[in-house]
Amino acid sequence: MIIRQLRKDEPLPYELLLLADPERQAIDAYAGRSLCIVAEEAEGEPGGKFVGTYMLLATRPQTVEIMNIAVREDKQGLGLGRRMLEHAILNSKEQGYSLLEIGTGNSSLGQLGLYQKCGFRIVGIESDYFVKHYSEPIIENGIPCRDMIRLRMELN
Repeated sequence: MIIRQLRKDEPLPYELLLLADPERQAIDAYAGRSLCIVAEEAEGEPGGKFVGTYMLLATRPQTVEIMNIAVREDKQGLGLGRRMLEHAILNSKEQGYSLLEIGTGNSSLGQLGLYQKCGFRIVGIESDYFVKHYSEPIIENGIPCRDMIRLRMELN
């Protein structure tokens, strides 16, 4: 697997991005200002070119946020999400940022666990974020997704 920046002549991998953010309009709102990174299968592997992606957006001085991180459904559970997250952490450090942030839904139990295992700490909750900003209700793990859990990692 190769992890690299998406080239300007390549279209955004919406099929992956929509796995993590269910509304294309929301993705489009941050995509143009974000750095898109893709994980690409080695030549000859079946199932398609990209297996994962993440987007980084500078939000404040010295702060960058992972806006979207996703792994193709048939490749989930193989440690690729952790590899993508570790790449995002290293990439952010190499770019000179001192804080890395990420947000996820209150119902995203696996993601909350992974982020904390990788060193992120919960720093806040945006109540009713998904109710206010998404047109359709989101249900995940049998739980209504209502609140945005905000996490942060110090990169120093």
